[in-house]
Amino acid sequence: MTLSRNATTAAPLAQGASGTSGATTRDPRLDFYRGIAMFIILFAHTPGNFFTSWIPARWGFSDATEIFVFCSGMASAIAFGRTFDRAGWALGTARVGYRVWQVYWAHIGMFFFIAMMLAFWDSFGIFEKRYIGTLNLVPFFDGVTRGGELVSTTADQLVGLFTLTYVPNYFDILPMYMVILVMMPVVMALSRVNLYLMFAAIGLVWLFAQELVLGFVGLDHLTLNFPAEPWSGRQWFFNPFGWQLVFFTGFAFMRGWIPAPPVKWWLIGLALIIVLANIPLSNIGVRAVNREWFGLVMEGNPVVEWRVANKAWITKSDFGLFRYVHFLSVAYLAWVAAGVGGHRLIASGANWLSRLWGVVVAIIMKVGQQSLAVFVFSMVFARVLGFAYDQIERSTSVVTTGNLIGCAALIGVAYFVGYIKRQPWRVKPT
Repeated sequence: MTLSRNATTAAPLAQGASGTSGATTRDPRLDFYRGIAMFIILFAHTPGNFFTSWIPARWGFSDATEIFVFCSGMASAIAFGRTFDRAGWALGTARVGYRVWQVYWAHIGMFFFIAMMLAFWDSFGIFEKRYIGTLNLVPFFDGVTRGGELVSTTADQLVGLFTLTYVPNYFDILPMYMVILVMMPVVMALSRVNLYLMFAAIGLVWLFAQELVLGFVGLDHLTLNFPAEPWSGRQWFFNPFGWQLVFFTGFAFMRGWIPAPPVKWWLIGLALIIVLANIPLSNIGVRAVNREWFGLVMEGNPVVEWRVANKAWITKSDFGLFRYVHFLSVAYLAWVAAGVGGHRLIASGANWLSRLWGVVVAIIMKVGQQSLAVFVFSMVFARVLGFAYDQIERSTSVVTTGNLIGCAALIGVAYFVGYIKRQPWRVKPT
């Protein structure tokens, strides 16, 4: 594999809709697949949503999180990479810092709004469940007692929230994203020295995030991660030092540091074999054995046993190696399906079906373009949907209607944010 030192000699993967070379224009595939990830994330975070039986996480090791992080790496190469090229390392770092600042306050605001919303529902005292307990926020409101002694107070959690040392699981994606963004200036600096050195550093950081792998050689105490609770030893669920691997893979493809893979039948076949072979070992495989499908009756569950024995390689928390291989296979198939420059996504016919496809793609791309705003909104709306299902019912019709309303809401947010970003209040001089 030949590595390109010059970001402007980007591979076809980094060509945008205009066909220009280099990571200077948005790639329609990037926005399209990231938009799809936004809808999946809404489904995945909605309690009691049967749509989750069909999301990627049920059929393979990797899921929508990989899509989101990989596409974010690609988008960052476009948004920040050219700033480093044009304005220099210092200003490029400053722009990344500003983005971290934006994501940080989005994280804080999202936490407080959701916490307030759950507490508001609990204030009525008429519901069967305590809603702050559904996201394990009881320690934030009530503190933590151990042996009758208060060991961590709300004040401790408040400090932890702002210092990112208190990160409840539902709120752990944006902190992970922030840390990876902070790593970007270091990666850019190393890329100017030597690309092989840069990739070696990325690989080494990923390796030292693999707690279970390091445990095989007695080095698990060297694992890189951050504390997630002031009162316990729990660490961040999404270990940013592990997940940076898939982020910077997308970043490197869009920068042209890694050439686009060729479209070869044997590569397509290999990727397809990996994806299909993964299904029996996925969540669907676990269910199939549990339900004794096809008359299969056996003692225990060999799929569960395999997953437990190989947890080090499929762990979501530290981004295990098998997840990476599975995701690259899925991404390659998706890339081939979209075609060079995403031309298969762009409607070219004049018939109604082609026009409809064009509208659908445009909507999904708009959602992908406004991913931060859409993501924050979806995390809030997912809890609203879950609350509504609790009060009504979780019938097929109700849940389906709720999902459709949720999708429409995400689309509305995406178009509204896009409209506001164009600053329509600025009147052009006549």
